[in-house]
Amino acid sequence: MVSVTSSEASRSRSKKVCVIGAGPSGLVSARELRKEGHKVVVMEQNNDVGGQWLYQPNVEEEDPLGSSVPMNGELKVHSSIYSSLRLTSPREIMGYSDFPFLAKKGRDMRRFPGHKELWLYLKDFCEAFGVREMIRFNVRVEFVGEEDKNEDVRRWIVRSREKLSGKVIEEIFDAVVVATGHYSHPRLPSIKGMGSWKRKQVHSHVYRVPDPFRDEVVVVVGNSMSGQDISIELVEVAKEVHLSAKSLDITSGLSKVISKHSNLHIQPQIECLKDDGRVIFVDGSWVVADTILYCTGYSYKFPFLESKGRVKVDDDRVGPLFEHTFPPSLSPSLSFVGIPRKLIGFPFFEAQAKWIAQVLSGKLSLPSSDQMMQSVADFYRSRDLAGVPKHNTHDIADFTYCDKYADYAGFPHLEEWRKLLCLSALNNSQENLETYRDSGDDHELLQEAMQSSHFTNFNS
Repeated sequence: MVSVTSSEASRSRSKKVCVIGAGPSGLVSARELRKEGHKVVVMEQNNDVGGQWLYQPNVEEEDPLGSSVPMNGELKVHSSIYSSLRLTSPREIMGYSDFPFLAKKGRDMRRFPGHKELWLYLKDFCEAFGVREMIRFNVRVEFVGEEDKNEDVRRWIVRSREKLSGKVIEEIFDAVVVATGHYSHPRLPSIKGMGSWKRKQVHSHVYRVPDPFRDEVVVVVGNSMSGQDISIELVEVAKEVHLSAKSLDITSGLSKVISKHSNLHIQPQIECLKDDGRVIFVDGSWVVADTILYCTGYSYKFPFLESKGRVKVDDDRVGPLFEHTFPPSLSPSLSFVGIPRKLIGFPFFEAQAKWIAQVLSGKLSLPSSDQMMQSVADFYRSRDLAGVPKHNTHDIADFTYCDKYADYAGFPHLEEWRKLLCLSALNNSQENLETYRDSGDDHELLQEAMQSSHFTNFNS
């Protein structure tokens, strides 16, 4: 556990910190770093805040599979948000600890709003806390590496390029916080015949609207929430939609949807693709498809980072990272926010940001490098024993871990109502996939949430 001593507190000093990315994790990091007295520069490649939540409708220039990546390793399109996307969790659980995600008149007031509403919330957050003034927009970070000097203090070279002018700027920072998200670089399966299949193959990263698939036979690969949502949208325009899943043991909610639509079919995994357009499934059945749409998730990539092998991405395991945040041999001057998945993101990002900010100022200290490495090794071993695939290393899905993490920075534990509302939405989606966002069957939980200090303190 992190400790604080008077000698460490006395060493507290302001540091010049670069935050890479102005999405949900980068914005709250900037706020917490400045609150702790650091000088903060946020570098954002797009022209506004939001990260994933900054909708980018024009995807024509992007490689359909995201597999043809330029030399700098960056895709042309960052966001993977599609036009009709709505939140899968209610707005009440989404907000930062001191800035609830309230419905506002004249905007999307639904409890499970569309993506634009969350983007507007992030803009509101920036305005409320003066975050925007720390951000440089249209700036792409091309290189982050240690300053090559034999000094006790580690510093970082950050080289960035202004997208409009092409001007390259090189600066020195005391610390770098990587907050670039993890929903941009498509993760693709390996399927026999995939490379030679002549018909259309796309990843959901470039899916925006269903109309291009009108009257087509579409195979959707991946039974994730996005795979299900997109399949439900496609049945309205496509001739047939075949949802290929690892398991045919599906939720009752998906089963209800399939029974409603004669052109929506559940299929097992794909065995191979044939040059004549056939998609062969592992049970021997097949369809002739016009398009294969891969809803197969995303990979972690940090093409700008030169860590001399001390931070690697191995089958989507980013490591070694102590508590998914600090690389032991480069801490605390290099850190990552937003690596973990399958948790209530915004409060967790906030806890990460507070911890990093206070470690950098000297208020808090980290265990020794050896102790952190041992912790990482123990964590990997526990995941292996639990049968968790390496590429799911950072899928947490554990409220207890979130509370344990919060203790590092003295951050409040997740409120009980927040946990229960999250579970209620998850359970409801499994029973009523098409309607759960608008069914509103958790009135008592919602009432309890609205009477909590999270909302009453803000409204007062």
